[in-house]
Amino acid sequence: MKIEQIYTGCLAEAAYYITSGKEAAIIDPLREVDPYLEKARKDGVEIKYIFETHFHADFVSGHVELSDRSGAPIVYGPTAVTGFAAHIAADSEVFRIGDCTIEVLHTPGHTPESTTYLLRDAQGRPHCIFTGDTLFIGDVGRPDLAQQGELTEKDMAGNLYDSLHAKILSLPDDVIVYPAHGAGSACGKNMSKETFDTLGNQKKVNYALRAESREQFIREVTEGILPPPQYFAKNASINKTGYDSLQDVFAKGLQPLNPADFEQRANAVGALVLDTRDPQVFAAGFIPRSINIGLNGQFAPWVGALITDLRQPLLLVTDEGREEETITRLARVGYDNTVGYLEGGFAAWVVAGKQTDAIESVSAEAFAGRSVSEELLALDVRKPGEYDASHLDFTQSRPLDYLNDWMPEIDKRKTYYIHCAGGYRSMIAASILRSRGVENVIDVAGGYAALKNTGLPRVEASCQATGS
Repeated sequence: MKIEQIYTGCLAEAAYYITSGKEAAIIDPLREVDPYLEKARKDGVEIKYIFETHFHADFVSGHVELSDRSGAPIVYGPTAVTGFAAHIAADSEVFRIGDCTIEVLHTPGHTPESTTYLLRDAQGRPHCIFTGDTLFIGDVGRPDLAQQGELTEKDMAGNLYDSLHAKILSLPDDVIVYPAHGAGSACGKNMSKETFDTLGNQKKVNYALRAESREQFIREVTEGILPPPQYFAKNASINKTGYDSLQDVFAKGLQPLNPADFEQRANAVGALVLDTRDPQVFAAGFIPRSINIGLNGQFAPWVGALITDLRQPLLLVTDEGREEETITRLARVGYDNTVGYLEGGFAAWVVAGKQTDAIESVSAEAFAGRSVSEELLALDVRKPGEYDASHLDFTQSRPLDYLNDWMPEIDKRKTYYIHCAGGYRSMIAASILRSRGVENVIDVAGGYAALKNTGLPRVEASCQATGS
């Protein structure tokens, strides 16, 4: 028996590849399925089943295409309803993979169909559980994404408590917990950077499992949940109904365009120009009205949070050779409408003599100097929890996650200084504001990590201003 956790850091997502004898199973595959097929080919095994723990909201699963190409059936837990052929398993149903078995444990709470899969070894001993978004390392799944009918998030949290106590916590302490996500995912609020653990240790350290009553569990799990990114519901719908193959997405999107054709297509189809270069490279020069979401950060989740229409035509400006990677990462969250990329990158645009734009980026020290002599409008685009923990005493909290909500407050005649923690998110915000007509927007390079060393007054969680 072999279990491989395939962890994708930019999505904080874990898929699983299990082999025993000449058979394999895949749990919660990503959109691109070639890696799973290649692993099976190299190992000389047949993919027998594709198990889905639930209808994922934060990425598009590769279940449909993997099934089409491997012939393996897709397995969901009880109550799932799909727009494609799938085996809807009964609670406690058992599937055999070589010498091992996988048992279905229906664990509703995060979503109604959420299911945990218990893997038993050749001797029938419980070895590990694949918990999806039911149980994380350090947390449990948020209960507010799939309320149905009159069910509230507190009702779902109660269902989650019942599932954990009836199906999971009675398992042996040495059972390994393999969740679908780790730190950085918006599917929970307190996830550990660790990507697996023993059930026994989680009973000791996971706040949700330590709750002394059902009521305490509901209260603690539902407190402090931020609104989900807007693309979550859309991805869940895609996972229920199906999607185009990744090869079809590539065929449409991997179209090299010279500057003239790129400009013409942008105007003809109303495409959004998405520049995926690093923030400071983008700031030095870019195509007017393009927005920057750097590929070297949490690219796909930020696209999903900020670009509200999955059908929006996209034209790409990337570092040379990263076009396919960009399209793949967009497709992981359901953005399948890339219609071309700028051949030769931004350098080709400059050589062609096309109009360019730039965003002023100042150092933390320069910002501190300006703040002494004038009253600055400074926006902190970090998450609310980051801002509450520590911030400059004159900055306004405007989380990037909710830019589309606070954008109407912006006065296009004024000058705004923008910072985040290190510079990645602030350039996203600055580029979007500039694309929407805010001409006087200035990025603070290095973000709060640099600003807190300037001596500017700060507010800490204790609410005492300090200067260091």
